[in-house]
Amino acid sequence: MNRTKHAEPIWPLRLFKKSVLKQRKYKELTEALGETTTLHCLDIGADNGVISYLLRQRGGQWKSADLDQTTVETIQDLIQEPVFQIDDRPTPFADNEFDRVAVIDFLEHIHNDEAFIRELHRIVKPHGRVVLNVPHIKPTLLRKIRLAIGQTDEKHGHLRPGYTLGDINRILGDHFQVVSEKTYSKFFSECIDTLITFAFDLLKRGKRTSAKGLVVTGKDLKQYQKIFTMYSLLYPIIWTISKLDTALFFTSGYMLLVVAQNKKDANA
Repeated sequence: MNRTKHAEPIWPLRLFKKSVLKQRKYKELTEALGETTTLHCLDIGADNGVISYLLRQRGGQWKSADLDQTTVETIQDLIQEPVFQIDDRPTPFADNEFDRVAVIDFLEHIHNDEAFIRELHRIVKPHGRVVLNVPHIKPTLLRKIRLAIGQTDEKHGHLRPGYTLGDINRILGDHFQVVSEKTYSKFFSECIDTLITFAFDLLKRGKRTSAKGLVVTGKDLKQYQKIFTMYSLLYPIIWTISKLDTALFFTSGYMLLVVAQNKKDANA
């Protein structure tokens, strides 16, 4: 039976509830976005669409967009709404259309991130805010291990390895002012993600990936149902290991989250 527009999507929520990193990402994004009930918002780069779906449950008027046709179709199937395919060129959105824009793991995938920031400046309202979620550049042993086992930037569709806060300030230029910044997702959580990605890469070896890297879909969940079931049984252990990140209070995380406010003059 096909899912109707109002039926709850099952497979993406099942994956979300068993992903330490996706849950943490969603928590950080929602805290950064604040209350959205009365706002017009846009999410960009929401992977398999579960974040797009969950953000809509918080209220507000939402639109969604992503880079690759495969991910666009995956998100569209989940939220049952049109999803826009965009890159670093002009978008189809109107001037001053949005109060909030969440840019989720997208900047590192596009060629001209500065041009994209200028486009955000155009479509975000005066004093509106953008939330940028990007990989945080950390020259660590874990990164060397990832590269050694084939988890390269190219494999994940990254045109650059990530950003520092200085990099973000540079590309924001005179268009946005940083309001807050933080890093999250530390060594233990990232180690778990590295192992899971490595295992899934083995399962999907030889299969084409999208411009956003590997995106897990409902078809994958059905195909590898027994493996996902085994992973679910191990999840309490995985969750416990991830909590060891709290002991690493003296280190920065592998993800950088920046909230920036549009400097656009309301009278311009």
